[in-house]
Amino acid sequence: MPIYEYKAFNVKGKSVTDIIDAESPASARQKLRSARIYPVSIREVYDTASKKQKRLSDFLQSFSSRVSPAELAMITRQLATLLGAGFPLVSALYTLIPQSRSSALKRVLSQIKDAIEEGSSFAGALSQYPDIFSDIYVNMVRSGESSGTLEIVLNRLADISERQQALSHKIKSAMAYPILMSFVGTAILVFLLTYIVPTITTMFEDMDQVLPLPTVILIAVSEYLKTYWWVILGAGAVTLFAFKRFVKTEKGAYWYDRMVLSLPLVGSLRRKLAVGRFSRTLGSLLENGVSLMAALGIVKNVVGNRLFADSIESAAANVEKGGNLSDALGESNLFPNICIQMTQVGENSGELETMLGKVADIYEKEAENTISAMTSMLEPLIILFMAVIIGFIVLAICLPIFEMNMMVG
Repeated sequence: MPIYEYKAFNVKGKSVTDIIDAESPASARQKLRSARIYPVSIREVYDTASKKQKRLSDFLQSFSSRVSPAELAMITRQLATLLGAGFPLVSALYTLIPQSRSSALKRVLSQIKDAIEEGSSFAGALSQYPDIFSDIYVNMVRSGESSGTLEIVLNRLADISERQQALSHKIKSAMAYPILMSFVGTAILVFLLTYIVPTITTMFEDMDQVLPLPTVILIAVSEYLKTYWWVILGAGAVTLFAFKRFVKTEKGAYWYDRMVLSLPLVGSLRRKLAVGRFSRTLGSLLENGVSLMAALGIVKNVVGNRLFADSIESAAANVEKGGNLSDALGESNLFPNICIQMTQVGENSGELETMLGKVADIYEKEAENTISAMTSMLEPLIILFMAVIIGFIVLAICLPIFEMNMMVG
């Protein structure tokens, strides 16, 4: 059924912009008037005719990146609530379409609703939008459909997404202050070296004496920054561009992931995040009826590190040959002992899903603690670095003055 985007006025005289599905523009106008909404303009967004499918797919693809994880989690939670209240799936989707703030998600939900009405499964319709609905999402929905527990699965998906969003927000919040301090500190140093220092050091040019080494270094650095600032910015931009291009290559990506894991604090944090994400995702998939082999194939794409992904792929191959998951994970030396031991306990007791959830809780909590420790260390280090640089500037300026006073004395 075609979808129309309209601009209209409601009974209170407020302007309204939304979408509606109808057989024709006349039918859309009639629907809107019945709802006491008076359209000003109506234009067709798409229809289900085969000649428009490719154009519409490209159109929707361009919007897919605008659907935030937070909005997807909210829609998932709302859909689970409506299904729990007894709404049929199509009616629940129809109810959610106007409530979405994202025009991209509105259009996608409309197409999903149409696909279900035409006989597609919910998971099958979701799989047409891989940039919005991940493999985890689609497979868990497919499992929920087949087992009749779609409402429960959607609530779990919302829980997973909200937990990941909360952890991501904590990381960003913890790092915001050190990053701000670094930016402000750098800006102050540049201002001092390019404007204040040259003004003060001008008086030293007429001195008929050898300047102290700190003063010579300060004047040289100040002159270089003032004269060749564009070279520094250009070199920085080129280096950043080349680095991004390099890490997008297969070799560069492996080098970057290996290098990050080897860093003192950052490596520990990334390892804990990867283990937590692996455990949480694998446990959720197994809990919702996804087979272990299929779950491992999905999880390897969400850990965020190629070394971990290769380890999981190797573990999947060993499991397929009849080996234990815990033994296979232990061969890589990437997964911590506690993760392997708890996985082994879960396999032996038949409670693998529960144990994986506990592993995820442990490492998500440890990741938060590591972030707090990093923040506590970064702040004094930044202050100390700024103090050393400013102290050097003050010393370089004061030394010649002290020498002048001694000569006068």
